[in-house]
Amino acid sequence: MKINRIKSVLVEKDKSQTWLAEKLGKSFCTVNGYCTNRNQPSLETLKQIADILSVSIKDLIVDNQE
Repeated sequence: MKINRIKSVLVEKDKSQTWLAEKLGKSFCTVNGYCTNRNQPSLETLKQIADILSVSIKDLIVDNQE
């Protein structure tokens, strides 16, 4: 199962979900869904998030196969 690390990276970068939502032009609820892994962003959105946070897409994804 693939999960994302968006919330962890936001904490590392000292940024809020609200800040990211504003940068993406998406609602807080949408970003919160990404951060809690209720929803997964599209590849395009994941690339936008990586660019905004200055990390690679790989840094935002954890492959948790169990």
